[in-house]
This record gives sequence, C-alpha cells and structure tokens, in this order.
Amino acid sequence: MIDLVKKTLLTGVGLASLTREKVEDVAKAFVEKGKMTEQEGRELVDELLLRSEESREDLKKQIEERVQSALQKMNLARQSEVDALKEELTEMREKLNSAE
Repeated sequence: MIDLVKKTLLTGVGLASLTREKVEDVAKAFVEKGKMTEQEGRELVDELLLRSEESREDLKKQIEERVQSALQKMNLARQSEVDALKEELTEMREKLNSAE
C-alpha cells in the first residue's frame, strides 16, 4: 500500500516541488482513512521529503551545468577578465597623464 501511495505522489506531483506540508497532509489523510498506520505515515513523510530534497539538488545541479555550458558557448568575458582590463586601462591612463 505504501509503495502505491509513494508512486502516486511521485507521479502526480513533481518530486522536486513536494513540500513538507503537502506530504504531511497526504499522509495524514491516509492515516485518518485507515489506509496506513501512523508509523507508516511518518516513514512515508520522511522518505518523500528526503527524495524531494535529493530531486531538488539534482535539478539545481543540472540547471547550473546547463547555464555554465551556455555561458561558455557564448564566449562572454568573465568578471575577473573585465576587472583586469579596467585595472590595465587605469594604469595606462595614469602613465599617459604623467607623460603629458
């Protein structure tokens, strides 16, 4: 029974978007209807929250990797490179002003 509930929740609601409140509400409803014990309900909440967090972390990692890949393909200057150029330009202006 618990496996069916897990599969239903994981399929019906995006795992990464599960919140503690949603999970607890579903588990509470099943406990009240006698579909599972309170212990099974607590275990369900804990497991789904753990999976939800893992899914969020995986999604975050995938997004970061794709953003980095896109930025590399765009061949944009990094902030450190821009800062170095600004510093070099400032030094050149100072030398030019002192030479005048």
